[in-house]
Amino acid sequence: MADRVGGSDDGDKSEWNSDGEVARSLDGAGSPIAPSRNKLKDAPGPSLLVNGAGPSASLVEDFVGMGLIKGNGDGGAESLLELLLAYKAIGNDPSLDKSSASVCGPRTICDDKDILANWDAHDASTSSDRDHASDDSGDEDFLQGLSQKDEKIESLVRMGFPKDEAEMAIVRCGQDAPMSVLIDLIYSSEASEDGYYGNFSGHEDDSFGGRKEKRKRSEDAEQGSSHDEPMPLPNPMVGFNLPNVSLRSVDRSLPSKAIGPPFFYYENVAIAPKGVWTTISQFLYDIQPEFVDSRFLCAAARKRGYVHNLPIENRSPLLPLPPKTIFEAFPHTKKWWPSWDPRKQFNCLLTSMAKPKLTEQIHHALAKCKDPPPRRVQKYVLETCRTANLVWVGLNKVAHLEPDEMEFLLGFPKDHTRGIGRPERFKSLGNSFHVDTVAYHLSALRDMFPHGMNVLSLFSGIGGAEVALHRLDIRMKTVVSVEISETNRFVLRTWWNQTQTGTLIEITDVQSLTTERLESCIRRIGGFDLVIGGSPCNNLAGRNRFHRDGLEGEQSSLFYHYYRILDTVKSIMGRM
Repeated sequence: MADRVGGSDDGDKSEWNSDGEVARSLDGAGSPIAPSRNKLKDAPGPSLLVNGAGPSASLVEDFVGMGLIKGNGDGGAESLLELLLAYKAIGNDPSLDKSSASVCGPRTICDDKDILANWDAHDASTSSDRDHASDDSGDEDFLQGLSQKDEKIESLVRMGFPKDEAEMAIVRCGQDAPMSVLIDLIYSSEASEDGYYGNFSGHEDDSFGGRKEKRKRSEDAEQGSSHDEPMPLPNPMVGFNLPNVSLRSVDRSLPSKAIGPPFFYYENVAIAPKGVWTTISQFLYDIQPEFVDSRFLCAAARKRGYVHNLPIENRSPLLPLPPKTIFEAFPHTKKWWPSWDPRKQFNCLLTSMAKPKLTEQIHHALAKCKDPPPRRVQKYVLETCRTANLVWVGLNKVAHLEPDEMEFLLGFPKDHTRGIGRPERFKSLGNSFHVDTVAYHLSALRDMFPHGMNVLSLFSGIGGAEVALHRLDIRMKTVVSVEISETNRFVLRTWWNQTQTGTLIEITDVQSLTTERLESCIRRIGGFDLVIGGSPCNNLAGRNRFHRDGLEGEQSSLFYHYYRILDTVKSIMGRM
């Protein structure tokens, strides 16, 4: 049985609230603080955690007046009539709850646990109107949602953006996202690989409590570009290299201060608000991020960026290689998969699931149609299935991924999260590392630590980093784990006791990791070999419409604690 030492703050059983954010603000008075880099070095920071021919114009206007989007009138009166009948088959069913009929279009497809909550909020905001509406009210809500989406697409196209990129931006960010957010995302996605892999220029940082400070760059670096310019994202997101793909020529010279010990590794969602990645890179010694979409490694997309000082040579993937398509991962679904559903991979795995009425709604809509269903019904079903990662499990029957299926896709052992509540399993898995991606990056350390390593795991979650090291056969002598969620600590602790022989030290409150406590721990165990962590995706997800406050967000501000602790560890170990 592995040794385990509980942190002094374990008595507090505080959990994440339902919105996925910590209960306290950084300054204790309701407003988060992003402290300056100089102050972070010496101060632990404020408390964040608790341990055909077209129709006539008049015909089009008549239908538009009834709520039909104008862009759907290209096929004449018959096409318009077909559209209305198709929507009626979807929403106007007496066996269905009308309150669920407004679940109409794609909100987001990645990294946003609020996707389904958004639908619920929309239902609540319009419930009083529907109580007195006709039986067609669900259809009108559906048409209105599509109309908002199409209007934004048309606006972006008029501004000169390609239609397919405009559509993808709305799918990613949600149809209620501000135009500025959509434009930012399109610009970021259009950036070439050459632009991304170029050198970073200096930035004036004005994100720290309104104070402008110049981040001192390395001697040979240039300065001048704005902090608010989005960092270009590579397309495709394949990182510095992929398994079984020849190494690309990548300029990987690290600033002297970035060179270990210890090695460090920090993960964040790739598509973040302006300035986030620039700030992260500046704080972490001007290292350029490595952006990876896990769809190149498994059957689900997961766009993440990693700032680290790990070697990029001698990497190797975990074996056996994970399945890269839906049918390879879940072959039993192929029997029921319709020919008009072209999906080969899942979108990013969510932290929550839609209401059961959603799958029932799809079943009733398809049951009323011939095979194949009308194109309009196909479009509705496909967009919904893509958004919620639904799979076909029977005739006209779709279902959500189960937690154990998510564990499999993310590289965790079977039943890793079993024993906690179902909603908590979705939340914890949705916020976790993708084990195969992290293990591929960490594999470069395998031969460097034949006798094991000491790890400082910040914001550990359910132990994705620990599972990755274990699957790489890298022995963990001591792991100091900082994690607020009692549920997540339970998951990591039970896995540790079953698989490890080293010592697990659990700490609830990141504030308690003061310079004195870190120095005491470092001298006792001989130093840390790896400092690894990442922020929950909620605040840094570019498509999150409610809390897009970037590094100023409460959860996302954990990054500043990560930097503070890393810099303190480096300073202490440098004096040893």
